Amino acid sequence: MGSSRMTAAHAATGRRGCPHEGEKSTPRVFRNRGHWSPGYLRSVLGHYSQRNGEHPNRDGTNIVSGNVEGGRSSTPTPGTIQHSLGGPPSERLVRFFRDFARIEALGGILLLVATVGSLAWANSPWSELYFSVWKMDAVIGIGALTLEKPMLAWINDALMALFFLVIGLEIKRELLVGPLADRRRAALPVAAALGGMFLPAAIYTALNLNTAGARGWGIPMATDIAFALGVLALLGDRIPLGLKVFLVALAIADDIGAVLVIAFFYTAKISWLYLGVGGMCFACLIAANAWAVRNLVVYGLLGIGLWICFLKSGVHATVAGILLAATIPARARIDVDEFVGTSTGLLSMFRWAGGHGEGSFLNSERQAALYGLERACESVETPLQRLERGLHPWVTFAILPLFALANAGVTLDEGFGSALSSSVALGVAAGLLIGKPLGIVAFSWLAVRSGLAAMPAGVTWRQVWGVGCLAGIGFTMSLFIGSVALGQTAMLTMAKMGILMASVVAGVLGWALLRFATQPPTPLPSSNSSACHAGVDADSMRG
Repeated sequence: MGSSRMTAAHAATGRRGCPHEGEKSTPRVFRNRGHWSPGYLRSVLGHYSQRNGEHPNRDGTNIVSGNVEGGRSSTPTPGTIQHSLGGPPSERLVRFFRDFARIEALGGILLLVATVGSLAWANSPWSELYFSVWKMDAVIGIGALTLEKPMLAWINDALMALFFLVIGLEIKRELLVGPLADRRRAALPVAAALGGMFLPAAIYTALNLNTAGARGWGIPMATDIAFALGVLALLGDRIPLGLKVFLVALAIADDIGAVLVIAFFYTAKISWLYLGVGGMCFACLIAANAWAVRNLVVYGLLGIGLWICFLKSGVHATVAGILLAATIPARARIDVDEFVGTSTGLLSMFRWAGGHGEGSFLNSERQAALYGLERACESVETPLQRLERGLHPWVTFAILPLFALANAGVTLDEGFGSALSSSVALGVAAGLLIGKPLGIVAFSWLAVRSGLAAMPAGVTWRQVWGVGCLAGIGFTMSLFIGSVALGQTAMLTMAKMGILMASVVAGVLGWALLRFATQPPTPLPSSNSSACHAGVDADSMRG
């Protein structure tokens, strides 16, 4: 009954050469799903074109002939598909930074809510519950293979390893195709990041030299990209895209420095046995990359082993996230042109493989076309992009707010007066509020003056001062480095107060400077023509 229905459906379409009878007459090439390589996809399309009277295009794609609607072929062309994929690379880059800034701004809002909630909880009648929750032990594992740590340690060592994995993926992407890929374009944010790390560390060290808090010199070096972009989002159209790109690239370069500081300066006593096993895991990850292994499960299992080894070795476990990110493949299996050709042929195959009036169940040829499209999409997207796209929302909207909730809580009844008399708090605040903007602007000016770098289009030095102040919002990374450098001590509480005070002042000051240093965009001239208004791209109006 099913085969007769398929035959009738195919007859209704009036197609040539389609009198197959259900699964029995379906060619083996459509039933075999063992290897969906690009070559196999092309063999599917070739078989389908020979069987159904298709003709190949000059670019190698197979387009079904004979279907014309309204005098124009309804089959999508490679040009139209390429347009739908995002247009020229410059437009895709612009859209990427807009989307990235939008996501980070939303994450910054959620991070702010979590921070306020943490402070409110820590200073409420339930403050004892707040501190006891994060001290509760949690056990993960089976049998003898278990790990037992307090909740706070699981957040700071395990979940933050995923945060550093995303940072590593972003760094690798920026080094390959982003602003950091071009030496001259990267020179300015790299120079700014160096200044924004060196001067805050120097100021903190000067205020805490030969004291117990001297180990915290790395705390004011960090920049919180989520909060910084959240402040930029408040200014809307006033901020040119070049300034957003500069801030993102600066924060990425800043993260590289923070990771190196954690790895080389905040490492406890090293267990060479575990470090050696971790090195073997890392070597296996490199080998998987060299052998073009694209299955992320392989990298995930090896990455867990790498994390456990680093956790036991004394090197901070979050460094494992950066090393894992460095090994994730950044090569696509097929290029854009091949994807356009393959997907065009598969869409044609899907269109002509079934008849009108079919139910919700697809026939085998349409299922094969859909499966081929799925494989083609996976082949054109790099594993790095796929992993970053999957993890980024979890890190932005879950891990970082949870980290803030667990780490930002301090009892304010100790008073900000005690923080103002603490060299640790003063060193952190001075480093973030004074060292950050001065270091960023000074090193940027030297890079431009020496000819090593050029100012981004539409960006002024007053705006660079504003970005320098926003970079003083150290929050997430500063709290993390503080917990690594100072441990759960009274000095960490003072450092947290310095971070909170400096981040609030830096955010307000940076917003004010950018608010008055940047003019709003000139509105388009009014027109009575509705066609003129209809042609304005709303996204471009948002800047």
